[in-house]
Amino acid sequence: MKISGFTIIKNAVLNDYPIVEAIRSILPVVDEMIILIGDCEDDTIALMQSINDPKIKIHHSVWDKTLRTGGTVLAVETNKAFQLIDPESDWAFYIQGDEAVHEQYHDRIRKACLQYKDDKRVEGLVFKYLHFYGTYDYVGDSRKWYDHEVRIIRNDKKISSYKDAQGFRVGERKLWVKPVDAYVYHYGWVKNPEQMMKKMKNFSKLWHSDQKLEELMKSPDFWNYDDFDSLQKFTDTHPAVMRERIARQNWKTELDISKKKFSLKDKFLYYFEKLTGIRPFDFRNYRILK
Repeated sequence: MKISGFTIIKNAVLNDYPIVEAIRSILPVVDEMIILIGDCEDDTIALMQSINDPKIKIHHSVWDKTLRTGGTVLAVETNKAFQLIDPESDWAFYIQGDEAVHEQYHDRIRKACLQYKDDKRVEGLVFKYLHFYGTYDYVGDSRKWYDHEVRIIRNDKKISSYKDAQGFRVGERKLWVKPVDAYVYHYGWVKNPEQMMKKMKNFSKLWHSDQKLEELMKSPDFWNYDDFDSLQKFTDTHPAVMRERIARQNWKTELDISKKKFSLKDKFLYYFEKLTGIRPFDFRNYRILK
């Protein structure tokens, strides 16, 4: 069995993406790691070269600046990276530049890949998610955060990245997947407030028209982390690859997890999920094989 990892990245230094940690978090699982680097304005190339692992294969791309709606360029670049993986690979493990996988899940991920390798009905594996917010001590626990997503897909080029590269489809059809008992840790909302706003302004160039972007650029130069609906304290361990970055944290953010900001409907759905473990009416970007 062979597993290829793949990712895309642009301006990792400028936006302080934990891409090195993301890549290192899945290197023990994969047999090769494709990194597709966009046309950068910083030292992203040198940063990727610094990982210095024989599994890594670096490629280069130029992002289409005309794709300014809904993050479409992210899917386009993800598809380019997927096309670069070894044709002999059975599976492709996609990791985004602000995600990481805890080492405690490595064995069960490989076992799941081996278990379903010859079952061609299984087009992918869906992971559980933890979304960190503000600091490394809080996670979002409301319905606004997606709680599952596909991160391993079969090496079938009929599969492609969908919309803003959050998930995958075959054309417009959702993938048939099996769940794997493992979490992806999402750190996209953990930065000092100034860096967070800087990232949001840069990232918005992939989503909005010039008029909308101009309005955003007038926003304050720091992100207000108090604007959340519900959080809970994180008391477990982070992936080992994240420990050095966490130790460098240079800001303090204390958030009141007792505060809940819900509409009546969302409040009911939130507490229903807490009591039952069921999330009704939730959008799923895949279909579970029974």
